[in-house]
Amino acid sequence: MINNVVLIGRLTKDAELRYTGSGKAVASFSLAVERSFSNQNGEKEADFINIVAWRKTAEIVSNYTRKGSLVGIKGRIQTRNYTNNNNQKVYVTEVVAEEVQLLGKKSDNEEHSDAPEGNTSKHKKSELEDPFERNEDSIDISDDDFPF
Repeated sequence: MINNVVLIGRLTKDAELRYTGSGKAVASFSLAVERSFSNQNGEKEADFINIVAWRKTAEIVSNYTRKGSLVGIKGRIQTRNYTNNNNQKVYVTEVVAEEVQLLGKKSDNEEHSDAPEGNTSKHKKSELEDPFERNEDSIDISDDDFPF
């Protein structure tokens, strides 16, 4: 069976980071994904898709994105249900993010300056940056360097 989802969109609000009773990080957020066609009025519409990320991925999303950040998500669709306080069964469909790519300008994905102490990730920001960004030396690559 195949259950594979790839999305590119913008966060509709900051990700909500929580921890389970066993200490696993989980982040929930919604992604606005623009449709590839226009409506009858010639306007683009968007779908708002609920996303959940776990463990280190959740911490990275929480620490390095904010409302409006452009991200790419690779994951799977998951459905679950629960009974609410009114004894009604509620069904939820969401995408479980297995990979998250931070897209857009670097300043769009800067770490929250007002993030609470508990939201800090074990990953340092430098681990996500391009290691060659400040390297002024040229890198010589020839066709012989490629394995194909």
